[in-house]
Amino acid sequence: MALHFLVENSSDAAVGDLVSLTGAEAKHAAVVRRLRVGEAVTVGDGAGVWLTGVAEEVSPSRVEVRVSARSEESAPHPRIVLAQALAKGDRDELAVQAACELGVDEIVPWQASRSVSRWEGPKAVKGRERWSSIVREAAKQAHRAWVPEVSPPATTADLAVRAASQRLLLLDPGASTRLSELEPDGRDIVLVVGPEGGISDEELTKLSDAGAERVLLGETVLRTSTAGPAAIAVLSVALGRW
Repeated sequence: MALHFLVENSSDAAVGDLVSLTGAEAKHAAVVRRLRVGEAVTVGDGAGVWLTGVAEEVSPSRVEVRVSARSEESAPHPRIVLAQALAKGDRDELAVQAACELGVDEIVPWQASRSVSRWEGPKAVKGRERWSSIVREAAKQAHRAWVPEVSPPATTADLAVRAASQRLLLLDPGASTRLSELEPDGRDIVLVVGPEGGISDEELTKLSDAGAERVLLGETVLRTSTAGPAAIAVLSVALGRW
């Protein structure tokens, strides 16, 4: 499979054009991935544009790709959104990476009441930037035409507002309805995953009162780093993506 790269200014590129990779992307292509002149590659803008081409010039500072084919992929519908609770260590980051590889369309950092990690002030900006970087690299690895958005950190009240137009599914080990039994209804799906200590009773009540549904993923209790990706896999089958 050809190497894939992201170039935001490639949206208007047509067959026959040269697309340039510069900065960190060029260095990654030339030094890390060891791209060679004449090698086939794909290039995307992260918003549906997909270009196929051949590398004509390769250096750590600049890579030139001659476009041989262009296509555009529509945004997925309905969308899968992961509201991932902030977690200690790198567990939330592991969830974000795997969720992107598996096809999530948006990631919402959730400041749950039991989250050990707290994003406040400058830390919230840095945290979102860190997650966005993880998503970008995971999207390239997975050859995704659309790079998921990482939204600003959300409170429980923010998630409750989404229930007015989106289908909120709370992953709850105490639920009686299995996720695999749900039928898609056309609405975007928001998977809400709690931190290490789980979703608190107060949060469950508040979100349920707003219209969220409690769902059971399976008989075992998964870590916060694996619950979201596992649920995305189940939904991908139900939505016909897999």
